[in-house]
Amino acid sequence: MIKKTIMTFDFGTNSIGVAIGQEITTTARPLTTIKVKDSNPNWVEINKILQDWHPKLIIVGLPLNMDGTEQIISNKARKFAYNLEWRFGIKVILHDERLTTVEARSKLFNYGGYRALNKKKIDSFSAVIILESWFEQNI
Repeated sequence: MIKKTIMTFDFGTNSIGVAIGQEITTTARPLTTIKVKDSNPNWVEINKILQDWHPKLIIVGLPLNMDGTEQIISNKARKFAYNLEWRFGIKVILHDERLTTVEARSKLFNYGGYRALNKKKIDSFSAVIILESWFEQNI
């Protein structure tokens, strides 16, 4: 089996965290945060990131309530995932992202205190946690 480069998006209505990982090492690292304006992701920036990294698979975090039911934003994340696959022809998988932001804030605080807790870092680090969770369940 060929090991893949995998990209993860932590979808949000104001910003989208992005992380990249390798299936062979099952490691992930934060890349960037993309701004969302008027409910529209910056598709030009997303295209550039995809061209730079050539992922073979994309994981999009699916926001769920603690009981597993969907939130209002869940449908927006599904639409974003569909548009990614349709626009770029790369397979997209949705993955449960419950508590990733809480975990990201906790880890960032442990690394750098309050200085580390900025929105861009939290979003991209949340994407890392989503990908690490996907690795744990699928590799």
